[in-house]
Amino acid sequence: MKMMLAENIRASRKERSLTRKQLSEALGVTEGAVYKWEAKLSIPELELIIHMADFFDTSADVLLGYEIKDNRLEAMVKRLLEYRRSKDRDGLAEAEKALKKYPHSFQILTQSAALYRAFGYDSGDKALFHRAPELPEQSSLLPSRNEDPQISEQTIYGRIADTYLGLGETEKAVELLKTHNADGLHSPRIGIILAQSDHAAESQQFLP
Repeated sequence: MKMMLAENIRASRKERSLTRKQLSEALGVTEGAVYKWEAKLSIPELELIIHMADFFDTSADVLLGYEIKDNRLEAMVKRLLEYRRSKDRDGLAEAEKALKKYPHSFQILTQSAALYRAFGYDSGDKALFHRAPELPEQSSLLPSRNEDPQISEQTIYGRIADTYLGLGETEKAVELLKTHNADGLHSPRIGIILAQSDHAAESQQFLP
């Protein structure tokens, strides 16, 4: 939610050719208080906002000028995807808000995890990396809510393994892939990781 209260107070005051002192006298506050409102250093109390709206012949919601985002599930999933594509770190706060609002949404969990993983790779921030595996594990418990045919329990654990690899926790990644390796889906990858980790002998049983 974005408010335009400071801008609207200043615009309404100037529209009526009032100085800050004149407005402060009309509202029964100090000139410094009006300055702080317009400079976004403080916010007037609700009673004053209502009084001000009446003074400016408008409504409190118009004076506040707030813009409410579309927080429906589909809209939030789309925003998370756009934040990741544009590498906008504001997406991290958006992800946390989405997770609180839709804690059982498969789409929100997977998109949020992807966003944390992407920023973790870009910044090398291990705190973000550690947040990423928590979410796919939750989403793996919600298979009935998954409407994406390209995502399965196996691919979810593959993404968790990606995160552990990014953290340098190779053994944990390999163990996860081994545990969730139905039909040998992850075998080639396990073999490559083992071969690159000086486990050539073990890697042979996974490589074609």
